[in-house]
Order: sequence, then C-alpha cells, then structure tokens
Amino acid sequence: MTQQPFSRPGAIDLSALKRPAAPAGAPAGGASSGGAAGGSSYAVDVTEQNFQATIEASMTAPVLLAFYSRSRMPASGQLADDLATLSGEFEGKFLAGMVDIDVAPAIAQAVQVPSVPYVMAVIDGRPAPLLQDAVPLEELRTALTQVMQQLATQGITGRHQPRGAAAAPEGGDETDEPQADPRYAAAQEALAANDVDGAVAEYQKLVDANPADAEAAAGLAMAKVLQRTQGVDLDAARAAADADPDDVAAQTLVADLDLVGGQVDDAFDRLIDLIRRTAGDDRNQAREHLLGLFAAVGNDDPRVLRGRQNLASALF
Repeated sequence: MTQQPFSRPGAIDLSALKRPAAPAGAPAGGASSGGAAGGSSYAVDVTEQNFQATIEASMTAPVLLAFYSRSRMPASGQLADDLATLSGEFEGKFLAGMVDIDVAPAIAQAVQVPSVPYVMAVIDGRPAPLLQDAVPLEELRTALTQVMQQLATQGITGRHQPRGAAAAPEGGDETDEPQADPRYAAAQEALAANDVDGAVAEYQKLVDANPADAEAAAGLAMAKVLQRTQGVDLDAARAAADADPDDVAAQTLVADLDLVGGQVDDAFDRLIDLIRRTAGDDRNQAREHLLGLFAAVGNDDPRVLRGRQNLASALF
C-alpha cells in the first residue's frame, strides 16, 4: 500500500528529508529487534522509514516519542525502556515510540530535540513536549496515569492495537479470528439476546471497575443509545423534532435514531446545530449527549474527528 503524506496542520513532517537506507540486517520499518521497544506489544523502535506511520497512529490514540542516546546519556536509555514497559501496562492507551538519536538523527533534527532524555506527546498529529528529565519508573507511571486521565476527560479514549504480536503456535491457522476478550462476554451475550438493559448493566459494571476502559465505555455508550431508542416510533419522533427545533429531548432522540440507523453524520450535525442555537443548560445537555454519541461511534472514527472540529467551532 502506498503511504499517503501526512499533512494535518501542526503535524511533524519528514517528507522533505532524505531518507537513508536502512543499515544492513535492519528491518525496513516497524520495531527493530533488540531495541528499546523490548517485548512490549505497544512500543516500536522509530526510524526515518516508519516515522510518518508512527505519527499517523496518533489519530487513533496518543503516541509518546522517547528520544534517547545510550552512549551519550545512559539515563535517557533507561527512561525509554521504562516508557516501553509502561506502554504494556497501559494496554494501548498510548503507543511508545523509541527514537535512538544516534541511529535516527534526522528525526531528532526535525523535531528540534533540545537534549536527551526528551519525551514528546503526539495527539491527533499535533506534538507537545511532555518530559525532559530522567525520572524513576514509579514517578513516570504516576505522571502518565494523570495524563491519560486528563485526556479521558476530554473524550480521548482510543487505544492502539498490539504491535508485533507473538507468533501463532505451530499448526495454527493465521486466518483464525482473534479470541474475544472474556471481560465483555456477558454484555455481548446480553446484546445478542436483545437484552439491552442487561447489556447496559454489564458495561456499567466494567466502567465502574475501570473508568479508563475505552472499549467498555464505548460499549456502554452504544448500549445506552439502543436503550433510549427501544420501541420508539421513528416517524413520530421526527415529527416532534420538526415541530420544535429547540426541544433538546426531541432533537437528541432523533439523533439517537439516526445513529442506530447508520446516519452518523446526520446525528452529529443535528446536535451541533442545536448547540449553536441554544444556551445554558439546554446547550450543555446537547453537548453532553453529543459527546456520548462520539464515544459510541469510537474516538478514532474520522466522522468523530470531524464532529469534534465542528463542535469546537460551534462552541467558540
């Protein structure tokens, strides 16, 4: 597949740099063997060849780039190792990108790294400095927990898929479906049985136990949409919304129905228009409802990304 240039405003772009050939024996892209990424499934050794793709991955969930040099500053290498370790603990809430500035100096030059260690967060293609000190593992874990919690309050709850999964057992079929996560089995079984109330209850248990569980939060949001639209007469609901364009309850119900019917952009646009027209509690209620629909669709969905931009425009 041909890689398209990444041109989001504020993003880092290496397209103007000459990309050197990979050293003999090194992989062309992705995580290299034996690098700082270690054994974590959510860490990758970043080179000039895979830098662009790594930045693009920040559209799904945050990417934390750790710049280090073991020869010049051994503590920076330890920080990179610790970040890779924590990326596994956080189970995809962020992707750790390990950048050895001695191996990939062009990346450090493009980012204008002041010194090592240096950790930069990239969210939706936009970079921001995060850390410039070699802190102990526990302090780093605490800091990242706070960062992820803050991002979750802003609706940034996507997760990365594991990188470099272990090889399939001998005789296994590479085309086999991935095993379902047993945590969500009860909720999914309830949905399969058309027990929407039961699914809401099961997803709520998961969210209460772990508020940062993005999959459970998304499942709960969608189950609530299904719960709110059970038995609703679509024509009657649309007629009520048409009769009173500023009735928040009527408009949010039709937005739910649009979402269930696959008209995602229509659902978002309806509520964004409502937010533009209303104020005070009505506006806040419409905004909160829209954020719930964003969660139901998924934070990495391009329609949600557009919706968030339109929401920001409507609010400010």
